[in-house]
Order: sequence, then C-alpha cells, then structure tokens
Amino acid sequence: FFSKKEKGQILAAIREAERNTSGEIRVHLEYHAREPVYGHAQKIFQRIGMTKTAQRNGVLIFLATGNKKFAVLGDVGINEKVPEGFWNDVVQIMQEHFKQNKFAEGISEAVLRIGEKLKTCFPYETHDKNELSDGISY
Repeated sequence: FFSKKEKGQILAAIREAERNTSGEIRVHLEYHAREPVYGHAQKIFQRIGMTKTAQRNGVLIFLATGNKKFAVLGDVGINEKVPEGFWNDVVQIMQEHFKQNKFAEGISEAVLRIGEKLKTCFPYETHDKNELSDGISY
C-alpha cells in the first residue's frame, strides 16, 4: 500500500514522536476489516501486544487499506490523561489527508500529534526503553 519512501516517512514520524516520551505508537495495516473497524482494531490492539507497556501508554493507528477504514486507539494509561475530543482531533487530521489520497502524510501528521500529547503525559525518562517495535505491522 505504501511506497518505500512513504514507509520511511511514517517510520521517521514514529521515531520522532517517541523520542521524547515513554509512550509507544504503532501503525497496523490490513487489507479489509470484516467487522466494524473499531472492534476489529481493538482485537488487533490486544493481539500485537499494545497492552504490554509498563505504563499502558500505547497507541495504535489501524488502517484497512482495501475498504479505506481506520481507527485510532489508546491504551488505558493514555486514555485517562488525554482531554476529551483528543482522539477525534487525530481522526480529523487523518480524514482530511485521506480525502486527498495522502495516506502516508495523514498517518505521519497524526503520529506527530499523538507524540506531542504523549510527551506531555508520559515524558521520556533515562531508564525508558522502546517496548514495542516501531515498524508497520500487517
């Protein structure tokens, strides 16, 4: 779905976003979500280990490329700290880019916005380690 350059752009955004936080951001792609996308994304969230961070501060951007549906999910630790409407703002950023078929740009901008919020809620500490892979999962 993404070119090599677009994958690089997304990975660079993830690394930049995670540089100043203990939070973890993952992007997961599937061709088609056969059930309501949010419910399916919740299953993926569990399956790929997003709940295994020490502070429960993982965020998943899920994209079903075939039917162009997506969801953004935060774990309980981050959900307790973000203001109401934050995830809707992230979704809106993505929607605006997706309408123009700029999927990599939309995901990258969303990742950076999430990273800014994670930085304020879960600032980087010297003992922090990268708990989850930064790569795009499938």
